[in-house]
Amino acid sequence: MQQKLMFDEVIRAYVHGYFPMGDPEDGKVYWCQPRMRAVVPLESYRPSRVVAGLTRRSAFDVCVNRDFEKVIRSCAEPRKHEKETWISEEIIEVFMALHHHGFAHSVECYRGEEIAGGLYGIALGGAFFGESMFYRQPNASKVAFDWLIGHLKAKGYALLDAQIMNPHLASLGAVEIAHAAYMEQLLHALSKKIHFI
Repeated sequence: MQQKLMFDEVIRAYVHGYFPMGDPEDGKVYWCQPRMRAVVPLESYRPSRVVAGLTRRSAFDVCVNRDFEKVIRSCAEPRKHEKETWISEEIIEVFMALHHHGFAHSVECYRGEEIAGGLYGIALGGAFFGESMFYRQPNASKVAFDWLIGHLKAKGYALLDAQIMNPHLASLGAVEIAHAAYMEQLLHALSKKIHFI
């Protein structure tokens, strides 16, 4: 029988450069530590003109931790052309515990009472580990991401970890760095004492 994933185990993993991913085929959770890590340099980030315009016009109401479970479950829904997701029920359960203990947070965009998009991740010290994002209305997740960047900069965060590079992350300003460089940035970020909210 597989041992249940515990929230303190997940925190220790992030501190040492690992993150969990569920395998939809065998249902197990695996620890990942990629050779190249995707990060978003906070100071060089620039929103697209569309996102900047939406933010300027307050096209969405941006909230923090209003409905964490709704966000993570929305992120867990398979994308178009995909049948399954890496966000397993076990991952949802442990991240709900992390949220309950003040480590995991969501940023959400609403139009009225309708959630339009959002993202979630873990905050430890001066590091934010972005996990996943989703949208139901165009650019809503990008507006949430733009808000997150501004919040992290204002709070003095040193690292925004995006885990594994893909074209979407590249469009948001993510770059790849070697594992050794990532660990240097991580150790520096973890030395900071910052509360996300």
